Amino acid sequence: MEQSSRAGSLADPMLLETIDKLFELNIGNYIDLPQLIVVGDQSSGKSSVLEGLTGFAFPRNSGLCTRFCTQIIFRRSPVNQISVSIIAHEDAAKDCKDKMSAWSHNNLPEMTTVRFAEILQEVHTLMDLGNGTEPGKQTFSNDVLKIEICGPVQEHLSVIDIPGIFKKTTKGLTTKSDMDMVRAMVIKHMNNQRSVILAVVPANVDIATQEILDMAELCDPKGQRTLGVITKPDLVDKGAEQTTLDIIQGKSHKLSLGWNIVKNPGQQQLNDAPTDRHNAEKAFFQSCRPWTQLDGDTVGIKALEIRLREVLAEVVRREFPSVKTELSKRLDVCRDQLVRLGPPRANREHQHAYLLRIATEFQEITSCALKAHYGEYDIFDGDPDTKLATSVISRNAMFSSDVASRGHTFKFDNAWKKNSQETGKGPDPDSDSESKPVSKSETAMLKLPAWKATGDSGSDRYIPIIDDLEHLFPLPIKVRNPQQNNILSWLKDLYTGSRGFEMGSFDPSLLTTIWRKQSAKWDNLAFGYICDMVTLVHKFMKQLLVHCCRDERVCGGLESLLSEHLLERYKKAIDHVKFVLEVERGGTPMTTNHYFADNLEKCRQKRFKSNLAQSKSVHLSKDFAKEFQWIKIDDLVMHQSNATNLDFVIQDLHDTLYAYYKLARKRFVDVVCMQAADFYLIAGKDTPLKVFTPAFVSSLSKEQLESIAGEDLSTRRKRKELRNEITNLEKGRKVLI
Repeated sequence: MEQSSRAGSLADPMLLETIDKLFELNIGNYIDLPQLIVVGDQSSGKSSVLEGLTGFAFPRNSGLCTRFCTQIIFRRSPVNQISVSIIAHEDAAKDCKDKMSAWSHNNLPEMTTVRFAEILQEVHTLMDLGNGTEPGKQTFSNDVLKIEICGPVQEHLSVIDIPGIFKKTTKGLTTKSDMDMVRAMVIKHMNNQRSVILAVVPANVDIATQEILDMAELCDPKGQRTLGVITKPDLVDKGAEQTTLDIIQGKSHKLSLGWNIVKNPGQQQLNDAPTDRHNAEKAFFQSCRPWTQLDGDTVGIKALEIRLREVLAEVVRREFPSVKTELSKRLDVCRDQLVRLGPPRANREHQHAYLLRIATEFQEITSCALKAHYGEYDIFDGDPDTKLATSVISRNAMFSSDVASRGHTFKFDNAWKKNSQETGKGPDPDSDSESKPVSKSETAMLKLPAWKATGDSGSDRYIPIIDDLEHLFPLPIKVRNPQQNNILSWLKDLYTGSRGFEMGSFDPSLLTTIWRKQSAKWDNLAFGYICDMVTLVHKFMKQLLVHCCRDERVCGGLESLLSEHLLERYKKAIDHVKFVLEVERGGTPMTTNHYFADNLEKCRQKRFKSNLAQSKSVHLSKDFAKEFQWIKIDDLVMHQSNATNLDFVIQDLHDTLYAYYKLARKRFVDVVCMQAADFYLIAGKDTPLKVFTPAFVSSLSKEQLESIAGEDLSTRRKRKELRNEITNLEKGRKVLI
């Protein structure tokens, strides 16, 4: 009585009932619940333990009670009554669930052996269990039989009996797959870190051969949640009792929760009343040596029942707060996963609305990316590729710098520049001040390689090509710096090798020839630039599509559908670069810009001044020389008379080329950036960025919508599972409140 009172004080019936309700809601499929599980071999005597706990006999010959898990719940109530129902497995078909949920036997005053056998047969039929020979029927089930025993003398206890493991199959009854299924079922329950393992082993076999103890040790290495139960002590061979005594007394095979021993009723006692069986068991342990030396709290079914209540109460009390926390976390995770799946897409309207939302968000973020409004969406914080405006501006600056510093084949003659600097006038104001390499800060914006696009190792690309676009672009090449040898010698060779009857001038067609040669590297630089720009846009779109569309299958379908439209627009941009190059380099050098004449005149004047600066000037006082420069008329006449007609033509050819190149270079860079890149790729009316729009979604056919946005079977199944889990978890949370 003292033990019973202590067990009752430890067990909070409200907490225990709450755990039972959670189990009934299948919450145990999602989080570990505190529970007592009864495991053992098929011949271990588990049935006798259950009979002792429930008070009614489990059929031994039919094997029906060992084909599925059985949850036995004891609960105190004013009236003696027994209720039997089935908890369908989570994965059971809906019609099976409905059928099992509708089945029950409630308010039974007692449970006779015959009545219990009839109920088990009904359960066998409802679970559609076969006998091992019926095709299409399984021998074991994952459904759970729930037996609730209530009465004024009952103390709350909940135990789950699991089918016994077996090492050999029985022809016509069990198969290898049945054996594996039962083993998996046992391992699953034993792996529950909140479960207490009630391992049942018979005393008349070598305990070292009991596989269930090996499995318990595997799942509970420290033995902190395993309670051992030894059955059949009356069948132990004479002289071998000490081995069993050592186990019960904790001298061998120690377990933190200890060991209990119970006696199985003999064949003649099977039909006896529970009271008679308990009395017979009690008499056995009090009169039969050597079992009389065992402590009373370790022998008999009553002592085991009290011990089970103590253990279960302690586990529930310890684990209950963490169960509440874990359930809430699991519910949040499920809701988040359901949100990630998006709304259901079972019909055309749902599919259209789903893609419409993605396209709208895509365009809104694209607009912010082009306006450099990076603070409005988190995507811009995590990936620099999404800062499109910044990347475009940086690459434009690099292109301009590259064409200025590496676009010409020969370095232009700067002898007159040096002379002007030597005379104290400083650098020429119209020199190529733009030909400096791109800055480190601009390089960092695009996460460029460590090398710079300068010198012999400079490439025409800055951004690695994406696999999707390899077939679209030429291979990267190196663009070398301008040749440092004398451009005037090169011009002289060309002129003397092709001159005709011109007098004091050059054939205009010669300018076209040297122009194409001098601007030959524009092709590679321009194609490298437009390839980088296409890559920038493509990477941006891929990253943004992944951000807006969380479903990988839908995202892949959209990429596949959009790819043809995107490639068409990418080709237009590349073709326009080809067109601009053909106009600038393949046509006749031409301009109506007055800066050409201005630049040419300035070149001639500076060259003339540079030559005069080498002449002997009149030496005057320093103050006077600051304001004026004096040149002897004889020196001027001498300079003009010393220049040959060939020198004059070559110098004029050089200056004409320089003046035109400077103007054409700036024009070329602007046109490529504004037309090929900005108009065709970034801001035009029909750019790749404006393909995936709400209007595009609305133009899709029913078949296209289904192909892209229709949910596949796995997604539908996942959505259904999440909804069921959320429903059960929400019910479970209400139970916990």
